Amino acid sequence: MPEIRAKTLSARFGRVFPVRLLPGTDIMSGLKKVCEDNNIRHGHLLMAIGSLNQLTIQIFRPNPKAKIGAGYTEPETIPGPIEILGLSGIIFETETGEIALHLHGSFCDKEGKVLGGHLVPGGNPICATMDACIAEVADAKFMVRYDEETDLSLFSPELP
Repeated sequence: MPEIRAKTLSARFGRVFPVRLLPGTDIMSGLKKVCEDNNIRHGHLLMAIGSLNQLTIQIFRPNPKAKIGAGYTEPETIPGPIEILGLSGIIFETETGEIALHLHGSFCDKEGKVLGGHLVPGGNPICATMDACIAEVADAKFMVRYDEETDLSLFSPELP
């Protein structure tokens, strides 16, 4: 049986914020502003649904040059309208103290094709609405740190 490896700690939810992003607002910029305005430094985007004028994502695909044999593609933009079927992710603090987000989602294009991937900042403007729920995490820090084993910057739950 392969070794099971995990990094975990106990934490609890703090405040919860229902959010509606309005037309024209970029998802990442809009959610980051909500976090900054409410001093949410560590948390989860629990869910989001809505629509986009366009979708800009990166997809994790095989890459023989990468240390682990896979990596993100260059950003890909898909013209809308696009339906957000589901979006979630983490709100974390960078090593320089900046609030940042790492979001993945499932989407449906205008032909009904389902797409998925990692959201790229600045490339996902809201069409009609985006309804979401953010949960702050207390008693833990969410950081993203360089991981030598994978050669990627990855999520790291830590004690405050």
